[in-house]
Amino acid sequence: MYILSFFFFKNFFSSRHEYVNTPLWCPPQVTQPPRVEQQGQLLGGFDEKAYLAAKQLKPGDDPYREHAFNLQESDRLGSERAIRDTRHYRCASLNYDTDLPSTSIIITFHNEARSTLLRTIKSVLMRSPPSLIQEIILIDDFSSDSEDCQLLSQIPKVRCLRNGRREGLIRSRVRGASTASASILTFLDSHCEVNADWLQPMIQRVKEDHTRVVSPIIDVISLDNFAYLAASADLRGGFDWSLHFKWEQIPIEQKMARRNDSAPLCRTPVIAGGIFVMDKSWFNHLGQYDTHMDIWGGENFELSFRVWMCGGSLEILPCSRVGHVFRKRHPYDFPEGNALTYIKNTRRAAEVWMDEYKQYYYSARPSAQGKAFGSIADRLTLRRKLNCKPFRWYMENVYPELRYGTFKLSCGSLVFSFVFNTNYLYNPRPCRELFLCETLVERK
Repeated sequence: MYILSFFFFKNFFSSRHEYVNTPLWCPPQVTQPPRVEQQGQLLGGFDEKAYLAAKQLKPGDDPYREHAFNLQESDRLGSERAIRDTRHYRCASLNYDTDLPSTSIIITFHNEARSTLLRTIKSVLMRSPPSLIQEIILIDDFSSDSEDCQLLSQIPKVRCLRNGRREGLIRSRVRGASTASASILTFLDSHCEVNADWLQPMIQRVKEDHTRVVSPIIDVISLDNFAYLAASADLRGGFDWSLHFKWEQIPIEQKMARRNDSAPLCRTPVIAGGIFVMDKSWFNHLGQYDTHMDIWGGENFELSFRVWMCGGSLEILPCSRVGHVFRKRHPYDFPEGNALTYIKNTRRAAEVWMDEYKQYYYSARPSAQGKAFGSIADRLTLRRKLNCKPFRWYMENVYPELRYGTFKLSCGSLVFSFVFNTNYLYNPRPCRELFLCETLVERK
């Protein structure tokens, strides 16, 4: 039931670059569902019809109310369907090592729709080489009906772990990773459909360098009619100073460099966080997740900063495609409210990793000032132990495109309300670089 980020939903659909339905990137091939005899091998003794029939939408019920997407349409589709192969045509001709390591798929959920959850699982089993799927670990984050998960454990390779209380995505993923038996971890949301040959490119990259953290191109599954829509391959993850995730165009030099590359990749400053592959030993070495963050939100920034600053890298692979249902609202509650939870989590990330640049976070998100965020002593100790680079290195080498404004700022008395879309006054003091100057204060 977790969402990559409804905070960037508007940004995702408003960009004129988001979808490029050209023959080059969107060939007409479709991935077909398996034949009936193959279905039996995939599901074992699992009674799919009974599982889905037990949770049908009642006549007159609002199909959007419980899950923030059209449940009626999801149920109508059933547990599998043919979807369009949205990769570049050259991707289908690529070869991968025959001895790729297997992976543990980790899916966390809270009150997910049964049809959507089952479709996620079956797409993994249908469109992945069996030798690469060590197990699928479902973490039921204290859903209302424990059978949503327990019954799925009848499917071969599927394991179900249920939390005794609501823990949230972050701590649930850590629990799943700690029980995983494979050397590679694949984190997946519970409302996805993986596309053809989605897994091999990512595992290949991690096998070649265990410090890589790789993510697919995230296609869009419509929340209204569940149409599978191809996303542009020219996007990467970015953010503004409020730590609001956004999709942005890759730099022109990256775009030009990969024109003739049969297996292009995109180095990305941050990942969306819902779907990625990572070496288990590297995940543990880097400190897993910050488990003092709550429920969901901000963990992708913390992980992304940590990976880059502590010796790793982040990549998005266009030859790997996974569809995801993006929603406009959270269908579940946060103990402290979603806004306060997001502020707490992002403030923890800023305090641990952003050094003197955290002043720009507070200037862009003044409501974070004074909000409790708990102790970060253990995460600061981890940073020192890992001998991580400063955030200035990240800004200069990973994300130099992140600007302070639309012009080059210098020390002085400036009013630049358009920088953060609000009115701020800069109170100067002698300094050599802007980030050493006194922080911004709100204009009265």
